[in-house]
Amino acid sequence: MKNAASAPRHTNRLAQEASPYLLQHAHNPVDWYPWGDEALARARAEQKPIFLSIGYAACHWCHVMERESFEDEATAAQLNAGFVPIKVDREERPELDAIYMDAVQQMTGQGGWPLNAFLTPDGKPFYGGTYFPDQPRHGLPSFRQVLDGVAVAWRERRDEIERAGEALARALADQQAPAADAPAEWMLDAALVALERSFDARQGGWGRAPKFPQPMTIEFLLAQHVATADQRPLAMARRTLDAMAVGGIYDHLGGGFARYATDSGWLVPHFEKMLYDNALLARVYVHAHQLTGQPRYREVAEETLEFVLRDLAGPEGGFMASLDADTEGEEGATYVWTKAEVDGLLGADAEPFAAAFGVTEAGNWEGRTILSRVDGGDAGDVAEAALRDARRRLFEARQRRPQPGRDDKVLTAWNGLAIAAFADAGRAFGRPELVDVGARAAELMLGPVRDAAGRLHRSFKAGTARHAGVLEDYANLADGLLALYRATFDERWYAAAVELAEQALHRFADPAGGFFDTAEDHEQLIVRPKGVQDNAVPSGNAMAVRVLLELAALTGEGRYREAAEGALRLVTAHVHRYPTAFGQWLGCMRLALGPLDEVAIVGDAGDRATDALLGVVQRPYLPAVVVAAAADPSASAVPLLHDRQARDGRPTAYVCHRFACRQPVTEPADLAAQLSSPRP
Repeated sequence: MKNAASAPRHTNRLAQEASPYLLQHAHNPVDWYPWGDEALARARAEQKPIFLSIGYAACHWCHVMERESFEDEATAAQLNAGFVPIKVDREERPELDAIYMDAVQQMTGQGGWPLNAFLTPDGKPFYGGTYFPDQPRHGLPSFRQVLDGVAVAWRERRDEIERAGEALARALADQQAPAADAPAEWMLDAALVALERSFDARQGGWGRAPKFPQPMTIEFLLAQHVATADQRPLAMARRTLDAMAVGGIYDHLGGGFARYATDSGWLVPHFEKMLYDNALLARVYVHAHQLTGQPRYREVAEETLEFVLRDLAGPEGGFMASLDADTEGEEGATYVWTKAEVDGLLGADAEPFAAAFGVTEAGNWEGRTILSRVDGGDAGDVAEAALRDARRRLFEARQRRPQPGRDDKVLTAWNGLAIAAFADAGRAFGRPELVDVGARAAELMLGPVRDAAGRLHRSFKAGTARHAGVLEDYANLADGLLALYRATFDERWYAAAVELAEQALHRFADPAGGFFDTAEDHEQLIVRPKGVQDNAVPSGNAMAVRVLLELAALTGEGRYREAAEGALRLVTAHVHRYPTAFGQWLGCMRLALGPLDEVAIVGDAGDRATDALLGVVQRPYLPAVVVAAAADPSASAVPLLHDRQARDGRPTAYVCHRFACRQPVTEPADLAAQLSSPRP
């Protein structure tokens, strides 16, 4: 973020926007438009090509290109003269990002942000790339050379360009994969083999630098271990979770994870902190603690959620999008240390801290130290207590430093992920105050973020909701609401999740299977996107499948299951070949293939006997168990509870698997035995 004192004298149309990313560009000399009718109409009227630039507030290279090119008067004049410049926040408009990212990847073989694409006046892409430097370097032409080349081509070879744009638009529309085979157990086995083949056994994770955390893949591995008792998936999951927890990608003072590591050993982060990463990672560490009992996993989960609550919680109850990678133009400046700084702050405690966290005179990154647990994170109880105190003192000092910029918009889909993480953590750790945090965010999503017709907006800031919600907004929020229901058994969360699922079925479903990213009444774009691959966040399609499978178990509605299975067929040809690109789908396939237990518990909330039964299904990690509970099933809206009743006036649990039900039980040990015994 730029200092107000250094803001240029220009003001463009982005000054009227709410997105912090767009506002970062509001004083560029570039005559930026937001995406909308005004810009598109001007391009058509003047028959100028569109320069579309897509990025986000925490993107380091977006900032670099702004400083080098978009703040440069001569470059801006050239851009304004020949093009209609449009700036888009990819987090506000993921459907635009998906379309034009696919286009640039097809044209160049790679993608990323900033995403820069040149479009015909009717929005069809014909040239693009990512970062362009201000001078030719790294084998790239300068941005001004690119502008020159595109302008000349538009003047002299316009017909050729328009034909290429038409062909690419058709290719984008035709690339949606047809449905294939039904899910099968062998696909999960093959995916596991592929994950083993690409696994970094020494340092955890998959692939080489840059290395991304892959929480959805780890969730699948945990669930696969529970379903099959195979130790291989658990070993990969634990090695990766352990390595990330001691690495520099984890903030050992303030909690939370950076976006990714630029090296293969998790030491050097790309320092931006995203809400979605921290929500997904907190949740998987919760689940790993439930499964293994490892205290460190709980500590990481709780510290990560504390970071989210401290640094990303908004005044209305929702969670903001991200913290920047840069502080006053310098990447990571808030987070790194010199040995002299540590010595001065910790005094006699500096030596054991330095030994534990790798602080040296030379540093481990550009002469300074990124903190990481070089001792493996197990110094003994007394030493750990001293290290915690040292961490606290350093954190307090760090808070007095300049802080990274914050993107303070509230995104519905990302808040759905955070709601689920807080709900699962509160349930697993017996901390109802964490569940309450998730509930407050849900109230915002279901209140000001939703319109009178029940339709979600994508983004919320300063009391105003903007942009039509896309599939992931509906699916992620529904998943978060179902997590809240399981944590509280408050049926308003269940009812709201059902409403969102119905909207997805009626407004987003593709008759050929799966779901489009945009609703049927969304703004018409050059294609109607239908993304299936998981990226940094789960595919909207994959999350919709998870929600529908859970609702099918709670309601007995066959149409929910049918819609989920139809969507799963879209990826069965790919999941076992490219498992890290389909981690959420693999977890959905594991859930769809079963075995899935449906548990209905009848008993008064707060009754000790009821709580004892609930403890069997609430505290452990049971990814293939769906639970409903109520004191009065006859008054419940959840069909799984219907026709159930307490036996002999005692709280009672009913367990069903597929179409077979077991004897009702009143003892926790009997319920646990039913859940662990072979299915009928």
